[in-house]
Amino acid sequence: MLTAQPSFAAIELTVSDGIATVVFNHPPLNLLDIVMMNDLAELGLWLEQQGSISVVVFESADEAFFIAHADLTMLEGMKLPDAKDVCEPSLHQMVVDRFANLPQLTIGKIRGVARGGGSEFLLALDLRYGALERTVLGQPEVALGFPPGCGATQRLPRLVGRTHALEAILGGMDFSAVEAERIGWLTRALPDHLLDDFVLRFSKQVASYPRHAIVEAKAAINQAHAPMQDGLSFEFAAFLRAFAQNEARSRVRTALSNGFQTREIEAQALDHWLLDLNNKDRTEREIL
Repeated sequence: MLTAQPSFAAIELTVSDGIATVVFNHPPLNLLDIVMMNDLAELGLWLEQQGSISVVVFESADEAFFIAHADLTMLEGMKLPDAKDVCEPSLHQMVVDRFANLPQLTIGKIRGVARGGGSEFLLALDLRYGALERTVLGQPEVALGFPPGCGATQRLPRLVGRTHALEAILGGMDFSAVEAERIGWLTRALPDHLLDDFVLRFSKQVASYPRHAIVEAKAAINQAHAPMQDGLSFEFAAFLRAFAQNEARSRVRTALSNGFQTREIEAQALDHWLLDLNNKDRTEREIL
């Protein structure tokens, strides 16, 4: 059951079949300014509470700009603490970090430019799919005299490795979709005309699976940077929590009764078969 949606000024939100679509629509550049930050703060809190949403897709109404970057006039107007007094993340960092910790699978569908804070928002998402002809990623902050301040120094090295992160952040140059995919900044780069269909198909596939399995799998993957024994223990607990659900047991029975673990079924591509499993399981549970 969805709770009432907040009112937004810079984004548009629609929900259908377990998939939330968030569209940035904040002319002229989709700047990450006070208005958009307030919207994102509200959106993150709202998404945390939505147990019927499994996937969240972020895109832009402006094909030239996903999120251009953080609004420099906003930064100039902020009352900033003394660096020696800092002992916790900033409010802006915490807003972005909330999206890194959502239970849903989060996907950036990128056309256009995402530099600075726009790139940092994308880095907080689980997956990033970009149009080959349009996507541009960059971290130009050092050229302006300061390092990134909303997560890039921490997330980009974990994603692409230290040397690629140093090149991107200290060099400040733009990365094309091809270059970004090569180092792992983009999960995948696709021709523009294929991007929408790919993201929609993938989102529907994930959203068709039991939500508790998605949540537990994502939580376990997020432990991958912990010591191996801790991560393995977390993974085992996540498996046990999910497998104890009636829906998981029902799906296993339905899969087996429809040919899973047979050569005939498993020798073929399973994508469509797994999508059909959702309807078959629902039908068999209704019969019972």
